[in-house]
Amino acid sequence: MAMLWKFMRVAKYSKTALSPKVKVRGIPPHSRHSSSKSVPSDFAASAPCSNTVELLGKSYPQDDYSNVTEKILSKVGKNLHNRKHHPLWLIKEQVKEHFYKHYLGRRGTPLFSVYDGLSPVVTVQQNFDSLLIPQNHASRRKEDNYYLNRDHMLRAHTSAHQWDLIHSGLDAFLAVGDVYRRDTIDNTHYPVFHQMEGVRLFSCHELFSSIKDGEGLQLFEQGHRTAHKQECHTMEAVRLVEFNLKQVLTKLMTHIFGDGLQVRWVDCYFPFTHPSFEMEINFQGEWMEVLGCGVMEQQLVNSAGAQDKIGWAFGLGLERLAMILYDIPDIRLFWSEDERFLKQFIGPHIWQKIKFQPLSRYPPLINDISFWLPSETYSQNDFYDLVRNIGGDLIEKVVLLDEFAHPKTKKVSHCYRIVYRHPERTLTQDEVHHIHRAIEESAVRELGVEGRF
Repeated sequence: MAMLWKFMRVAKYSKTALSPKVKVRGIPPHSRHSSSKSVPSDFAASAPCSNTVELLGKSYPQDDYSNVTEKILSKVGKNLHNRKHHPLWLIKEQVKEHFYKHYLGRRGTPLFSVYDGLSPVVTVQQNFDSLLIPQNHASRRKEDNYYLNRDHMLRAHTSAHQWDLIHSGLDAFLAVGDVYRRDTIDNTHYPVFHQMEGVRLFSCHELFSSIKDGEGLQLFEQGHRTAHKQECHTMEAVRLVEFNLKQVLTKLMTHIFGDGLQVRWVDCYFPFTHPSFEMEINFQGEWMEVLGCGVMEQQLVNSAGAQDKIGWAFGLGLERLAMILYDIPDIRLFWSEDERFLKQFIGPHIWQKIKFQPLSRYPPLINDISFWLPSETYSQNDFYDLVRNIGGDLIEKVVLLDEFAHPKTKKVSHCYRIVYRHPERTLTQDEVHHIHRAIEESAVRELGVEGRF
């Protein structure tokens, strides 16, 4: 499953390689194994020219939907989740090892396949349509996504590969990768993060074989959709799938965070999973959401060619888990090249207990910016993206301090506070002034605001 628009999720894991006869639509052959090679970062992208964007060896014509920035393009191909000893790699490997060890097929081989090298460039059909996300759903907005053009985008969740992998004949898999979303700017949000997707499908025999007198139970019926089941599912099938899903994820979280972990489930709704839930864990006295999951929409499963099966899906965010497990306070640190950060995660095995030791805490520099909004077309995410594009990782946080509507003109003014802080050295007021001035000028030029500088 994927995150959908509350997100922060993604899950991953493993299985044996696909048969050479199996073709995966939209998935290059070299990306079909857990040993998939990462795309070299120096080949990942070139700055967009006037009419096209060159990315991962392909050219994409720009149109009125194109909104990907050079800063974002520079992140494509970094593949932090495949960088050995990186904290995101450690989390990925821990989940992978857990699934390999505890879920085996009839021949004793891993049940789950792992795909961690799939291209982050997907079609809009893969990212939305294949998941049954309605055409008018808010998650499709330009304000929330990075589009190369109307037909192609940087995936907003690893669920974009769900249909292709099921259609290839897979019943159990984990898909891991970088995902891209325009969002607010603070210590827990970044426009590029990493997810892991998990999917498991069951035949009638697989689901009911361990149930006493289960021979007469069925997966499907012609019933009614309720808060607890889809109209095509029997209640017995849904309850067993739910139980299996929650059991799998509870064991995973306990394995990562240790025995005694408190878990609770919150009902929620995703367009392509029903019923669906969010898992929250109690870590050091605080409840935190760590993943979303649910029973897959049968229409999706059927369209991918698995009409005789029912399944679950989950998605979790690797950064979220790593920040909790290693006590990493700022999401920007995952992109650091500072050896003082990276060396802390080098150890003899992936399960070594590590507590992040903060680097020297350099002082922040704070500047405010105020302007009149141009019209109803203004989006806060456009401003956040502009700030991120100019200031890069020097921007620690952007907060909307005040919103004012003029009583006579009805014009609306926003005042934002921008917190600048370099994670590895002290910034000077002079260099921050130049960046802040560039943000002011770009906001006027690109967003059409009227400055109150």
